[in-house]
Amino acid sequence: MLDLTGNLTLAGYRTGWALVRRLPERAAYKAFDLIADSMYMRGGKHVNRMRSNYAKVRPELSENDLEDLVRAGMRSYMRYWCDAFRLSTLTPEQLAPRVRLVGDEDARAVLAEGRSLVLFLGHLGNWDMCGAWATTHFAKVTTVAERLKPEELFDEFLEFRESLGMRIIPLTGGDNPFGELVRAARDGAFIPLLADRDLTHKGVTVTWCGHEAKVAAGPAALALTTGAALYSLGVHYEKVPGRSTYEVVCTFSPRIEPPGEGSKADQIQAMTQACVDGLEPTLRAHTEDWHMMQRVFVDDLTPRDR
Repeated sequence: MLDLTGNLTLAGYRTGWALVRRLPERAAYKAFDLIADSMYMRGGKHVNRMRSNYAKVRPELSENDLEDLVRAGMRSYMRYWCDAFRLSTLTPEQLAPRVRLVGDEDARAVLAEGRSLVLFLGHLGNWDMCGAWATTHFAKVTTVAERLKPEELFDEFLEFRESLGMRIIPLTGGDNPFGELVRAARDGAFIPLLADRDLTHKGVTVTWCGHEAKVAAGPAALALTTGAALYSLGVHYEKVPGRSTYEVVCTFSPRIEPPGEGSKADQIQAMTQACVDGLEPTLRAHTEDWHMMQRVFVDDLTPRDR
């Protein structure tokens, strides 16, 4: 049985889904901007963590400029949710112009050969919209999702994402997700993975924007194990001129190859470092689209998470 907090959370998401899909586009995004501004003004641990993360990525900013960036970050984060609530109302034809790929020629060639493709993603821009778009216009998505609480909320998100054509493997509570991904990769699957935060305590430490950070090793390990092609994908929003909506821009890094020497652990470490290096230009240029309100940098981690 759900507790009171779980019931309220589930009811809130269900209400959001129901109401936002019925609002005119401009009104919906304006409402979510106001919610974001209210959240920024209230502050709290999530806003403070975003501020701390942004300060590490953009140390050159003045205090006022950092505050402007955090406010923009909250607006971008709530734009993601507004997009997510409205996503199921979009037809493939309406979805097509909302996502633009950059540097995707090599990745398309890999898929045309029937080979598997693995992407290292950050919590940047709108990865759900990318997944929905890709399933129709690029390749069907297989990915892993963190379980949400309450369980009923996770089930509804799972059903929603699968209704968009994605195959979702739960991170916990089911079969070994890495084994499932290996089987999918050997069948030529397209596998984008959120990896800028270590959820398993089995990640690797990399240097990111001049600081040590703990990120997931899964994309590199999967590519090394299966021979799948590996890329970073930087995702950010760009305003559509004259409209309230934003285009989602997805930029592929050059292909990340195994070093070919050293232990498996050493090769995974080197490939993961190359992955975050590939994301760094997007992270620095579009910091407000990094929706990271958890601890990532080693200096901020608790002893248990190191």
